Amino acid sequence: MTGLEFLAPEHRNLFIGGEWRDADGGERFDVLDPADGSVLADVADASVADSVEALDAAVGAQAAWGRTPPRERGEILRRAFELIASRADGFATLMSLEMGKTVAEAKGEVSYGNEFFRWYSEEAVRIHGRWMQAPAGGSRLLTIKKPVGPCLFVTPWNFPLAMGTRKIGPAIAAGCTMVVKPAAQTPLTMLALAAVLAEAGLPDGVLNVVTTKRAGKVSEALQADDRLRKISFTGSTGIGKVLVRQSADQLQRVSMELGGNAPFLVFEDADVDAAVDGAMIAKMRNMGEACTAANRFLVHSSVAEEFGHKLADRMGALKLGRGQETGVDVGPLIDENAVESVGQLVTDAVHDGAKVVVGGSAPDGPGYFYEPTVLLDVPADSAINSEEIFGPVAPITAFDTEEQAIERANATEYGLASYVYTRDLARTIRMAESLEFGMIGVNTGLVSNPAAPFGGVKQSGFGREGGFEGIEEYLDTTYVSLPAD
Repeated sequence: MTGLEFLAPEHRNLFIGGEWRDADGGERFDVLDPADGSVLADVADASVADSVEALDAAVGAQAAWGRTPPRERGEILRRAFELIASRADGFATLMSLEMGKTVAEAKGEVSYGNEFFRWYSEEAVRIHGRWMQAPAGGSRLLTIKKPVGPCLFVTPWNFPLAMGTRKIGPAIAAGCTMVVKPAAQTPLTMLALAAVLAEAGLPDGVLNVVTTKRAGKVSEALQADDRLRKISFTGSTGIGKVLVRQSADQLQRVSMELGGNAPFLVFEDADVDAAVDGAMIAKMRNMGEACTAANRFLVHSSVAEEFGHKLADRMGALKLGRGQETGVDVGPLIDENAVESVGQLVTDAVHDGAKVVVGGSAPDGPGYFYEPTVLLDVPADSAINSEEIFGPVAPITAFDTEEQAIERANATEYGLASYVYTRDLARTIRMAESLEFGMIGVNTGLVSNPAAPFGGVKQSGFGREGGFEGIEEYLDTTYVSLPAD
């Protein structure tokens, strides 16, 4: 099966307590194809009452699920991993249709996102506390790890599968139940994922999915409920702050993966060709619509022109088009607002004195496309260096000294990902210690890895997803004092 055939009609409804059901009042909303703006499908539009019923289901399933043997939880994740792997083509095409990325890139996301299920299927049996003698004697100290409890996951539109598995995987492994609210632009992939987990044997009520256009009202209502114990959100810093404030009344556990403004530093000793290769990955993954995307290219003045023109040659050779078409390298952006936002940043940069080497405009015709673009001589204080672009635009700003590079790289309220190209080991160590970011890629344009902790500092949020650290976000610690005799 391919495309919309991959998602059964009944699976375009709400998934609550193990049942696929209509929204309260039968309301639905359209999912659009960003390649031409046409309607792909419609899905149930959950009300606040629907979302509370989803939380009811999660709460009802929590006690039994939390007592489920870790091996059993891990085996469910493993079966889901195998099912997804066997249906990678269907997932990829569905994702390409609703989000816009090419099928080839979507297959990469399926592989990457699915690894979270495999990783946490193995981590489920490695949850452990500790036993020790009290330093002064007389008692023993026992610590026990317990599931946090019912969670709310709010996932973004840019990685419809991976941003779900990155949260769902550790929650299942830890023994938590959940309500998932996928982005309204891309709900189809999450619904397909829910169907797979049900097929893999996940008990009713452990995972509940509510698709809705009322995101704010739904999250506010659920966070006001003292039965919800944790929220994990991936999205903009502005919305993240709202959710953090709403979490305060119930003192809910919070994980926030928010905005980014990643610097891509190229020093004078770098392998320029390798840096261009890395830049193509760091910039053009997901058409630049990624929080880890290289947003600012800070290049030593001695190699800035060479780097810029080589990058422009590569960017200019990319073919735009519908993500499902053969030979297409770059799909559409998510919507018209995205195209307008990217275009305005480029216009402002040119007004500030930047030079367009390639691209620089939106092509005529249907769909939400923007040309891969390289800008040289971008002033350090141009808006394009301070705002998240979320599009296929590479602004290049030159620097002269290492100190200047560090200062400019850190001159942002965000602190998610950063990239450094240098062949100097001592400089690599200095960069690792000086850059104010949660993740640093050295001579690589790809930092995301299911086995590594993903997350940022400053206005990019807090908490970590992936790695050994990721499961700790879903566990509470209980200390037990035992007499020695």
